[in-house]
Amino acid sequence: MTVKTLTLHGRRLRLHEHLPPAPAGDEAVVLLHGIAGSAETWAPVLARCAALGRRVLALDLPGHGASEAPRADYGLGALASTVRDVLAVSGVRHATVVGHSLGGGIALQFAYQFPEMCDRLVLVAGAGLGPEVSPVLRATALPGAPATMALTVNRVTLAIARAAARLGRRLGWSLKTETRELARHFGSLADPARRRAFLCIARSLIDLRGQRASAVDKLYLAEAVPVLLVWGERDPLIPVAHAHRTAALLPDSRLTVLKNVKHFPHVADPDRFCALLNEFLAGTAPARLTLDDVVKRLTTTEPPR
Repeated sequence: MTVKTLTLHGRRLRLHEHLPPAPAGDEAVVLLHGIAGSAETWAPVLARCAALGRRVLALDLPGHGASEAPRADYGLGALASTVRDVLAVSGVRHATVVGHSLGGGIALQFAYQFPEMCDRLVLVAGAGLGPEVSPVLRATALPGAPATMALTVNRVTLAIARAAARLGRRLGWSLKTETRELARHFGSLADPARRRAFLCIARSLIDLRGQRASAVDKLYLAEAVPVLLVWGERDPLIPVAHAHRTAALLPDSRLTVLKNVKHFPHVADPDRFCALLNEFLAGTAPARLTLDDVVKRLTTTEPPR
């Protein structure tokens, strides 16, 4: 495993990369984290990469983790283009794109923008598949959200929370794995630049009624792409109903719902997740679409209504 910093368009991006003993040409698996997250969310998966036997890349998206957080475009299209650029300069021409939460929305956008590069899609509690989301996420659309977040999530409140956590550990208390992961995500928003990026992304995708950005009307274009859906049965942020609805629209897709798991299946049960991913990689052929294939789908297929 190596960790390096790329410079793209004059901005720094942090990249984690696992290289197997015998890399499979220009193919790779790319892991995309969710909003307010980083490549660290994939640490349990990266620790098990040897079992996959493939090149694996995990990127800190712009505005997240150790990547720069410029005042820039954080829309799905721009983020998908960043993924394409990282893969291109890394010598990757074909990728299985694994996206968690926001990363799932980016994965879908990537498949739409760059179909010739997308071998497979793995959506882990993925965004962009229905309007229903947690009220906490919808609240980011409120006019006072930036000021409220600045007051409640900052370096002072983060220090207090960490002190309370240390005290709790001394008293024998412990948080569940997914709760710790969610706390780490929200803790990243104590940094003003990352908080600004979070709000830019959230407000571009979500309003008070829920998710505006939706890939549902374009899913028919992905019918030739192998798709794996992994969801937590008790996901409070993006409901598991989205997974069932997507599986119905893509009858050849694979769906696994993990019981007693919430929004982070890859963290809650990494062994099961990696087994599912490995089985999916071994049991499916890459799509390898061309632009002509996409044009044919666009002109001869009636999208779902």
